[in-house]
Amino acid sequence: MQEKYTYLLVDFFCILFPFIFSFYPKIKFYRQWRFFVAPCLLTGLFFVVWDVWFTKAGIWSFNPRYLVGVYLLGLPLEEYLFFLCIPYACVFTYYCVDRFFSFLRLRKITERLSFLLIGFLIIVASLHLYQLYTSVTFLLLSFLLIFLLSKKVVFLPTFYVSFFIILLPFFISNGILTGSFTAEPVVSYNNNYNLGIRMFTIPFEDTFYGMILLLMNVAGFEYLKAKKAV
Repeated sequence: MQEKYTYLLVDFFCILFPFIFSFYPKIKFYRQWRFFVAPCLLTGLFFVVWDVWFTKAGIWSFNPRYLVGVYLLGLPLEEYLFFLCIPYACVFTYYCVDRFFSFLRLRKITERLSFLLIGFLIIVASLHLYQLYTSVTFLLLSFLLIFLLSKKVVFLPTFYVSFFIILLPFFISNGILTGSFTAEPVVSYNNNYNLGIRMFTIPFEDTFYGMILLLMNVAGFEYLKAKKAV
């Protein structure tokens, strides 16, 4: 296999099985696509702007050795696909968890957990303002959580459970991108802009970056579903 397809294959395998099982009769996630598309595109646009900024600032970079070589605004094609494939797989997982289980009884625990997380994020961000990957990511996630808590959304317990389920494939796919299984990282991070803490080869901040990406998609998905139901 040619190395240049590495990132493309990560995208492909992340979405492959969720897409196939979207048509499973007991799931039928394809019927929910109309609620997924708009939030995915809007969230993707936000992350593309963020990505372009951080790439130009040298906070992270992409290794051409593992890319097909198609770029737009300095970002490789695979990065754009990432903002489609990963949200699809994760919203699909969230939808399945929500469809077959109820976690409303965990709402109070979830609120406490969210407040603890917000406090942690704000404190760490305040202490590391110049590590931009850390401070921007942590502050954005804290603001997002504060906003959702103020709206008294009911999907946070299911989201947290889904997120923990997603962590294993997250570590595999992100491990590939950060060099756990390749000679060089597909995505390299400038440690001047992060805490320098790695989970294997994965920057600590990536978990929270991913949480923002998925939480924005799920929030938009649930908003459109609720709006349709009115």
